[in-house]
Amino acid sequence: MANWGISSGSKSTESVTVGFRIPYYTHWGQSLLVCGSEPVLGSWNVKKGVLLAPSHHGDELIWRGSITVPSGYASEYSYYVVDDGRNVLRWEMGEKRRLVLPEGVKDGDVVELYDLWQTGSDTLPFTSAFKDVIFRRSASLGIERPLVVLQNNLDEIDSVLIHFRICCPSIEEDTAVYVIGSCSKLGQWKIQNGVKLSHGGDSVWHADCVVRRGDFPLKYKYCTYGKAENISLEIGSQRELSLESSKSQPRYIFLSDGMFRAMPWRGAGVAIPMFSVRSEEDVGVGEFLDLKLLVDWAVESGFHLVQLLPINDTSVHGMWWDSYPYSSLSVFALHPLYLRLDALSKNIPNDIKHDILKAKEELDKKDVDYEATMAAKLSIAKKIFSLEKNSVLNSSTFQKFFSENEEWLKPYAAFCFLRDFFETSDHSQWGRFSQFSKEKLDKLVSIESLHYDIICFHYYIQFHLHLQLSEAAGYAREKGVVLKGDLPIGVDRNSVDTWVYPNLFRMNTATGAPPDYFDKNGQNWGFPTYNWEEMSKDNYAWWRARLTQMAKYFTAYRIDHILGFFRIWELPEHAMTGLVGKFRPSIPLSQEELEREGIWDFNRLSNPYVRQELLQEKFGESWPFIASNFFNEYEKHHYEFKEDCRTEKKIAAKLKSFVQRSLLEDENKIRRNLFDLLQNIVLIRDPEDAKKFYPRFNLEDTTSFMDLDDHSKNILKRLYYDYYFHRQDNLWRQNALKTLPVLLNCSDMLACGEDLGLIPSCVHPVCLPLSYERFLIRSSCNFDIISQVMQELGLVGLRIQRMPSEPDLEFGIPSQYSYMTVCAPSCHDCSTLRAWWEEDEERRHRFFKNVVGSDKLPPSKCVPDVAYFVLRQHVEAPSMWAIFPLQDLLVLKGEYMTRPATEETINDPTNPKHYWRYRAHVTLEALMKDRDLISTIKNLIRGSGRSHPLLVEANTSSSRETGNTTTEKKLVSGEALTAQLKGVPQRESLVVS
Repeated sequence: MANWGISSGSKSTESVTVGFRIPYYTHWGQSLLVCGSEPVLGSWNVKKGVLLAPSHHGDELIWRGSITVPSGYASEYSYYVVDDGRNVLRWEMGEKRRLVLPEGVKDGDVVELYDLWQTGSDTLPFTSAFKDVIFRRSASLGIERPLVVLQNNLDEIDSVLIHFRICCPSIEEDTAVYVIGSCSKLGQWKIQNGVKLSHGGDSVWHADCVVRRGDFPLKYKYCTYGKAENISLEIGSQRELSLESSKSQPRYIFLSDGMFRAMPWRGAGVAIPMFSVRSEEDVGVGEFLDLKLLVDWAVESGFHLVQLLPINDTSVHGMWWDSYPYSSLSVFALHPLYLRLDALSKNIPNDIKHDILKAKEELDKKDVDYEATMAAKLSIAKKIFSLEKNSVLNSSTFQKFFSENEEWLKPYAAFCFLRDFFETSDHSQWGRFSQFSKEKLDKLVSIESLHYDIICFHYYIQFHLHLQLSEAAGYAREKGVVLKGDLPIGVDRNSVDTWVYPNLFRMNTATGAPPDYFDKNGQNWGFPTYNWEEMSKDNYAWWRARLTQMAKYFTAYRIDHILGFFRIWELPEHAMTGLVGKFRPSIPLSQEELEREGIWDFNRLSNPYVRQELLQEKFGESWPFIASNFFNEYEKHHYEFKEDCRTEKKIAAKLKSFVQRSLLEDENKIRRNLFDLLQNIVLIRDPEDAKKFYPRFNLEDTTSFMDLDDHSKNILKRLYYDYYFHRQDNLWRQNALKTLPVLLNCSDMLACGEDLGLIPSCVHPVCLPLSYERFLIRSSCNFDIISQVMQELGLVGLRIQRMPSEPDLEFGIPSQYSYMTVCAPSCHDCSTLRAWWEEDEERRHRFFKNVVGSDKLPPSKCVPDVAYFVLRQHVEAPSMWAIFPLQDLLVLKGEYMTRPATEETINDPTNPKHYWRYRAHVTLEALMKDRDLISTIKNLIRGSGRSHPLLVEANTSSSRETGNTTTEKKLVSGEALTAQLKGVPQRESLVVS
């Protein structure tokens, strides 16, 4: 889309004036410039680019500039928003533009480039999700005329050659693109007399037309014309082209008209963790090859997307804790859990087939038995490996896989061997192997080593996982279904990545989330934070490799906790809770700044504030024992922690030793109280710079703060709100624009960001309803800044109805969501739609009254009518994607609601040791046979105007298309519920802007 080319050829030295023209609204102090690959455009040095001048043209602010170049000139270029010092504030997204001057221009001719700013959303059709999957038929169209060839010659003095260019990514075969308009050369609005465009490749259509100057101003539109004589005209107002008064009138005008203006594409998807899938073929857990059947069901139901949770190997602890999919052992290796055993070989002996069948029967449980499933799969896989290792490892297919992946595969296999040998993934406990080196690795994976078979077994497992997932991913592409993966925010501290690349991580820190409504101590995920400065030294090679690997299987991905790329909540490694942390990066409070405000007793404010009465209050009669073992009395009635218990981990370890000796009872209560005292501070001193401080979260709740004088309290409160809600805005924007493009430039996958709970900085916490407390500080970036950055970068956000961004709403209004969003009634990090409906009676009443618009008593259970109503709200939303957890779709049919709703929850964020083990209680084979459910979902999607895979038609018999199914009859009252919806337009009135 970005590269419009014009034929080169003349080698004369005639000079040509090239003019740039682009409409763009800027803020005060901002300007536009154009910079390119050639010296006259700055050689990609923005400081030396051509500054453009603004002028108003009607309602538009137009930026213009020009350069003089020789004929035959060629260059790449792009536009930038800069400040007065020419520092880049914003840049265009997508590919660089391409300028090649036309052949035969005369000395003194003027060539005008009419461009439109390229936003992130303009690049979406060129992501693999659309280009290779949804619009794959359009992408396969042949090139009719290269972009560098003009059809018309410009001989008439009073005429202008106009080169029209438009991007149409969703053109079907046997469909033509035309430009029609007000002058005779454009057919005077009659398509049969208009100008037919040629396909130039990459979904770009172009044509040139010689127009007399007297025909200006031109009004025109693009349209498509199909084989069945169906015409589709661009939506919106007419495009207009004027010859602006100037001394030098252009002889050539090249229009880069952006995207064909049609109703925005919208699709629907289904979300389910890989481990939650159930089929008749799997062994204890969903497997990669099950995705083929899931894709078939998605196509039948009208879904264009299947979304998964992370699928990387998480085998850190060797127990059910590893069920947590966001704590990866390797960001490259796939999880052996998802291996299809009977697909490992075509020659599996009968005794091993019996083992597989037995394991299948024993592990066919209500939930995933993580440990038993892993043990069974690895045990059986080893038997098959021992029989065919030579034939597989010597095959050309394996050799190709190995050569393409050995950079991560060798360290992964060596790590797994050492983990099992030392019986721990904590590589600091591996003696001489604690420090990774290429020389040690070569010895570990050497063919001469005694354990070479063990190394090769890990190669073998990853090879087959790759083959099986690749088969499923290719199947999804062919069926027109986007496979969407998940990019975790961190890696496990004891992982292959931290062993091999320790310099890329801040190993003395941990990531987490600040305190919220569910956990007043915050969350400590344990992942080390990224060392972005170090990563930048090799142009983010680790990230590029990570995303390249992911793109082998997925065409879209979810960026977990995208706010972490603006700033991350960083904790010291010795912390166990998430309370005493700070944002990285952030602008701290300096000692000088605090002293100017009259704050000076920094030891008093940054050390735990422990008085005797606090000890007596928390520990009662046991306080003398606690005081003598954990504290020193440094002055009368004032205490400080002993050296061996000045961190949360040290306290926990010391308590454990006392409990083992039966010296203490109720360990948990004592630990909580000691942690409270350790956290009883107002300021956090920077461990790397003693003159920098960070306000402790919720500092007003501490007794350390309460005992201060009023002046100090007022100063610290003001600085607290400035730190969390104001002073970081520009820094966090700059950081996001530095880190997020790294991800986006690594692959052509469609990127979606999990940006739940964004709260405007202007909203004071006391004004927020209770439901916002969870997201307040975690989302303390300015709402406008995050929205702007995501819009600029073309990132699709997430909207969950029960977690609205608007401070005055308890429930989001799907009809008001922006297009660049994914909307969903629930997600893996919260209760399902059914559980949410049933868990709070008062909230259920408010939803029924305020959203449904009914004063009647709502049903106590989430019956199919309720589910239909909520799902219809979402499919009719303007959001690009409506993605539904499988559990929420199953509520459309009562027979799938026999299981307690709480058992369908994927994750409980309040429990750091949650067991991720939910399995669907219905098999994919049974879902494929349930024509009632399929028909209901399909009609819901089609009735909303959302796109659906074309294969639905080919694979569906007429009996599936006609008649009211049992489920549909049951949903009549659901239709009536939908009609009561306040603020949500029905299909007839739905407008997507």
